[in-house]
Amino acid sequence: MSEHIQFPVGDQTLAIHAGEAPDPVTHASSPNLVMSTTYIVDTDTKFSVEGLQENDPWIYTRWGNPTVHQLEQKLAALEEAETAVAFASGMGAITTLLFHLLRPGDHAVASDVAYAALSEITNDMIPEYGIEITKVNTSDDEAVKNAIRPNTKLVYIETPCNPLLRLTDIKAVAALAHAAGAKLAVDSTFATPLATKPLQLGADFVIHSLTKYIGGHGDALGGAILGSKADLTPLRKKTAIRFGGTLSPFNAWLILRGAATFPLRMRAHQENALKVAQYLESHPKVERVIYPGLPSHPQYELAKRQMKNFSGMLTFRVKDGAAQAKIFAEKLQVIHYAVSLGHHRSLIFYLNGNDLLQTSFKFSTPEQLASWKEFAGDGLFRVSIGLEDADDLIKDLEQALGK
Repeated sequence: MSEHIQFPVGDQTLAIHAGEAPDPVTHASSPNLVMSTTYIVDTDTKFSVEGLQENDPWIYTRWGNPTVHQLEQKLAALEEAETAVAFASGMGAITTLLFHLLRPGDHAVASDVAYAALSEITNDMIPEYGIEITKVNTSDDEAVKNAIRPNTKLVYIETPCNPLLRLTDIKAVAALAHAAGAKLAVDSTFATPLATKPLQLGADFVIHSLTKYIGGHGDALGGAILGSKADLTPLRKKTAIRFGGTLSPFNAWLILRGAATFPLRMRAHQENALKVAQYLESHPKVERVIYPGLPSHPQYELAKRQMKNFSGMLTFRVKDGAAQAKIFAEKLQVIHYAVSLGHHRSLIFYLNGNDLLQTSFKFSTPEQLASWKEFAGDGLFRVSIGLEDADDLIKDLEQALGK
């Protein structure tokens, strides 16, 4: 929290003030953008990161930067974490965490359906280093328990997961991981700190793609890992700085600016998404809608318990999704046919279920494959509901879907 505020405040006030204070020299109200890559230092400053201490003055922007640090402080306040480490992208954060924690001979458990790049790196690159990965449906506590081994060092979950919006009970899985001496990492990008604070439910690490809801405007890549100082101080020093996936100060400044309105935006995202989800659920051409805020979601009770905001992400399925994708790309006028999510604009993209089986999702049991096919069919449309008028989004979908 900012040093000039000495009493507890709410999420919206944190989003605006945490990590920031008026500049002591210029008295500027907004946070400074410090683009310098290097800083004047004392003659006893160490040349290697081995000599770096957490509270040392600024030396080199790959090691640390005032603007990036302000963002890290704001993120930590929003997530109720001791500290945060920012990265150039969400995948920069994910790969740093994996390579920091896992060594040859180790084992990790991961969600069988997750962000495509995470799925792919744990399908091939990570196992090539002698690290075993078991993919399970992490919404099934018993499956997680059965997958954990004596050499399990990490359990990695997404909740809600991308793209099925399947939830994982963070508290339950944290207990399973910790009983085995493993760490729990939670990708909470879809939920955001406004909905869920995984560290308070037992997680050791929280990962966010800052490109998405926290930045919120589709103009800056970024990622972050949040957790305890005991875990993240060595991660920053030993792995993050050496891997070099440093967040640009300018992108940090853009994300800081976006974060100021983040709680307000999340409330609007949820309100719009619920209206659109209800419309789609009533449409005769729509076979299935998956949204945590709908009573039809298989884990609606868990969603109500674990999420204070249901976010703006939904998926739906129609017959012959590939043909409908072409129609959407041609006819949609308000919603952009594009990847990514969490922006102020609404975005839609077709996820071909069979293609994803070839490229991203490797299921180890018939039950996992059957579960995927039940949800995905021949493909899903993933929709990131933005901040436009909900009625206009519904009109846009209606004229593209037809009757």
